[in-house]
Amino acid sequence: MIALTAADIAAATGGELRPASLDPATVVSGPVVVDSREVQEGSLFVALPGEHVDGHDFAAAAVRSGAGLVLAARPLATPEGEPLPCVVVPDVERALGDLARAVLARLREASLEPGGAGLQVIGVTGSVGKTTTKDLLAQILGAAGPTIAPARSFNNEIGLPLTVLRADESTRFLVLEMGASGMGHLTYLTDIAPPDVAVVLVVGTAHLGEFGGIEAVATAKAEIVQGLVPDGVAVLNADDSRVSAMAGVAPGKVVTFGFSAAADVRARDLRIDRAGRASFTLQAPGADGVIGQAPVSLRLVGEHHANNAIAAAAAAMQVGLGLSEVAASLSGAEALSPHRMHVVDRPDGVTVIDDSYNANPDSMQAALKALAVVAGRDRRSIAVLGEMLELGEDAREAHDAIGRLAVRLNIGLTIAVGEGARPIRDGANREGSWGDEIAVADDIDAAARFLDEELRAGDVVLVKSSYGAGLWRLGDRLIAGGQEAAS
Repeated sequence: MIALTAADIAAATGGELRPASLDPATVVSGPVVVDSREVQEGSLFVALPGEHVDGHDFAAAAVRSGAGLVLAARPLATPEGEPLPCVVVPDVERALGDLARAVLARLREASLEPGGAGLQVIGVTGSVGKTTTKDLLAQILGAAGPTIAPARSFNNEIGLPLTVLRADESTRFLVLEMGASGMGHLTYLTDIAPPDVAVVLVVGTAHLGEFGGIEAVATAKAEIVQGLVPDGVAVLNADDSRVSAMAGVAPGKVVTFGFSAAADVRARDLRIDRAGRASFTLQAPGADGVIGQAPVSLRLVGEHHANNAIAAAAAAMQVGLGLSEVAASLSGAEALSPHRMHVVDRPDGVTVIDDSYNANPDSMQAALKALAVVAGRDRRSIAVLGEMLELGEDAREAHDAIGRLAVRLNIGLTIAVGEGARPIRDGANREGSWGDEIAVADDIDAAARFLDEELRAGDVVLVKSSYGAGLWRLGDRLIAGGQEAAS
């Protein structure tokens, strides 16, 4: 983070310095953190109240570890009664967003000065693919200049400000993942960090229960386009009619991407190799309007990543990168975030595909298709599937459809883990699955014990669920070779 005084932070957040004797010139130059274990010398510790723990209880420890200031909802003191240096605000979470907004505005202004970095903000949203796309953008843009991108999936009202506050005067590209599970969420995030380029990937069924319907999802995702800076660019999926329709609310230039011949940036001649990796010809117009093309061979597993790659390419070219350098960076890009189509070949001959960070019907279908491709006809495919959360009244039907798809893809063995995933078994049975092709495990430990007995050399096993269903613990265990406890 850029160096700020206590007075700067109080002004940005509408807070008050406590105790009254606190020097307003006290400088905070370390990272902004919400976990006291991550404090470094000069950090700002943000004491967020939580459902299970309250950050205020850890403020004294944070100051002992080197935090120079605490953003808090009330004056704080050590157990011995010594006052802690605080900026006291009515709402800590909102104050964190206010601080990020003020810092970004200062960085934008500085970047326009002679010798400035020329900071550009790229926002990414969509029902699926956000994290992979931001990881690809981080690698493409990182090869061209200093780039800040979220750790893991820091895409909400806490994670996004923390990402913004990692930027400094040298930052040329700030990549922000923007998630939404309700109306107005993206408006809040873009008010903190209005993008210069906004990417919308897909309008799908993630969080459908919270939105109430697919059209409401589309309306909510369009908020990122409406939140662009006045001369910002909307990068929209030409192959998703709900996304392409967002051109109607774009404040300026619109660039489309996809496989359609009508897309501005498109993939041609898509091929999937035996390992499930996509290659294609990336085609895009140059500054002179002449259509150029370049080969791309992704290292990521899953055909669906081709769409994420085209989106990342389109966004990167809107902030000044050329077609050939974008294609080269895409071909060298790796999977960065954990539990996202992480493929490991174990020494015992078992291949694990750990995609357990999150799940919805769209991403579940894509992962199953990738499993079928990787296994092919000479290896046994095993899908270990947990519950897809936040689907509302459509949950049972959505899980049933996944079971049916597993049968149609000829998955060798499907294991539904947990009560919420049982409709996967029902769908598989209705589609014509034989008894030994579908199993149910009551919990993660039961699934782990079953796999310990069942897995053999040559098997390809996919682990997939919503994060809250907890199958990421099973993914970790399988990648470790089955030697660690599943929970």
